[in-house]
Amino acid sequence: MLPEKVVPDRHPFNVEAFRQGIDLELRASVTFLVGENGSGKSTLLEAVASCCGFNPEGGGRDHLFRTRSEEASLAEALRLSWLPKVTDGFFMRAESFFNFATYLDEVSTLERYGGRSLHGQSHGESFLALFANRFDRGIYILDEPEAALSPRRQLSFLKIIHDLESDGLAQFLIASHSPILLAYPGSSVLSLDGGRIHEVTYRETDHYNITKDFLDSPERFFKQLFAADVGDT
Repeated sequence: MLPEKVVPDRHPFNVEAFRQGIDLELRASVTFLVGENGSGKSTLLEAVASCCGFNPEGGGRDHLFRTRSEEASLAEALRLSWLPKVTDGFFMRAESFFNFATYLDEVSTLERYGGRSLHGQSHGESFLALFANRFDRGIYILDEPEAALSPRRQLSFLKIIHDLESDGLAQFLIASHSPILLAYPGSSVLSLDGGRIHEVTYRETDHYNITKDFLDSPERFFKQLFAADVGDT
């Protein structure tokens, strides 16, 4: 980050994971960001998307809709060594996908999105229509793409990622809570927990360990989780 652009006690620079600076090295074709809610994943993705010239609310360089005011301070402070290589791509954020779909209905022929309104499909179908038809080459920055996808659809999404990145033409940076997506072979996982951005293995993530422990013994989890309720009665 550029020191002259950093205001240490002001958001987003006071996010714990950013206090030591941001060294975002994309050493794999698919990089995941993990961390608890509030750890800074979405904030960082939005800043990277802005640096790439994408609409900070979702879309590519040619999408101009805006429904809320954006803070661009982190984007202004970032310097990405790989940015000159970026020629195309897309930023998808699940929380503003409805607004993006509405924008497309107003301005697009929808040819690049499968020829159907995204609003005319189920939430999961519209996500996959976007991934399968709009994604080609470039960098794809995705904020919780699993939000509308069933486990089976998440597997379909992983196949789309594989088909694109295996040719070396696509790069993915994804914030996710899904242990299915995080298992993608050969991916890099960066955690924003613990006050810094650092690489972890898939099996070191809470997403893997908590999910595995729960599936192995849900009864044990419920017994511990509800124990306080029993004591209060």
